[in-house]
Amino acid sequence: MDKHVERPDAIKPEWALTRRERKRQALLDAGLAPRKFPWFWGLGVLIVAAGGAFILVPQLTAPEAATPVAAVETPDPVKLILSRDVTTLQPQTITETLKATGSLAPRRTINLSSQVSGTVDDVHFRVGDRVQAGDVLVQVDIETLGIQLQQQRSTAEATRAQLAQAEAQVTRSERLNDRGLVASANLDSERANVDALRSNLRALEAQVAAAEIALRNATIVAPFDGVVASRAVEPGQVTSPGANLMQIVDLSVMEMTAYVPVSASPTLQPGQHVTLTVEGLPGRQFSGNVAGISPVATAGTRTVPVLVTVDNPGGELRGGMFATGQIVTAEAENTLAVPPAAIREDDAGAFVLKIVDGDLVRQPVEASRNWRAARVTELTSGLDVGDTLVSGRLDDLRAGMQVRVVEN
Repeated sequence: MDKHVERPDAIKPEWALTRRERKRQALLDAGLAPRKFPWFWGLGVLIVAAGGAFILVPQLTAPEAATPVAAVETPDPVKLILSRDVTTLQPQTITETLKATGSLAPRRTINLSSQVSGTVDDVHFRVGDRVQAGDVLVQVDIETLGIQLQQQRSTAEATRAQLAQAEAQVTRSERLNDRGLVASANLDSERANVDALRSNLRALEAQVAAAEIALRNATIVAPFDGVVASRAVEPGQVTSPGANLMQIVDLSVMEMTAYVPVSASPTLQPGQHVTLTVEGLPGRQFSGNVAGISPVATAGTRTVPVLVTVDNPGGELRGGMFATGQIVTAEAENTLAVPPAAIREDDAGAFVLKIVDGDLVRQPVEASRNWRAARVTELTSGLDVGDTLVSGRLDDLRAGMQVRVVEN
């Protein structure tokens, strides 16, 4: 059976055939089948050719390499440090303080009470009024007291006259007794009468003095400059000895009884400076001093009462205000100190990282005291005024590094 061979001329006219198609037709006319070239072999050849070109073309087109150059060493990076972690040393005054709290009270307070019986004639001041020493505050009726004083004085004068007469009689009797004209018994009786009159006169004079004091006490005056804190009497009221009349306080100096831990009491001494802040007066500070320290702790509290006095010339402070104080227990002037975080330790001892021309330098230092309240460590040697050092806790820094300080 003849093999069917497709002829291209059955599809296209001869004038439209390509060269390849004419060659194919000639083979078919000769009874020969055209050879077929597998398409996948062609694809493989194309892929191999493309890969070779990808490898060879850059090598062929690249310029000739020059002599190999050694690798350039890169400098160490500069470490940036915030300005808040850097300190420049300057002399400073360091203080150690102890916190103390308490309520304020006027240093001088007096409750004036009546020492006589009588009707109150007048009350000259009200609560909050300022008074001067010697000002009349309350006046009690003095008419009855004046009459009583006059009676006492009259009785004393009569007795004084009787005594004078009796003394004159004794003098005459003594002269007559020397002549033997008066019996000794009469003379002794007259002398006894004189002694009795003298005693009676002394008693009467004491009563006169008491009446004079009562009359003076009917007028109540201010014992010192101050302010009327309370008034418990009104005109027309009948008063008696011991009855409360008025309270006067001196606000020029205030006192605060503060309580501090008993363990801290050895650091306290009279005269130490105290800085106070008071509730109700924000932004204000008041200066005071330690006036006294109790030698005994308050039972059950393990605290020691400390008396603090505060000058109050303007009268801003009032009794009962709550105050918080800082007692200065130690102070050092013109001292070089650094934050505790600035001091580092290694096998060689304590040191700081000082910044010199942008480099970190290990600088040995000697510390003398840690000031807990100020949060600094006092130095005795190793640094000078104007030295700049790392004061923050930056554990990644080492001596020899290059640094640059930048603003926060």
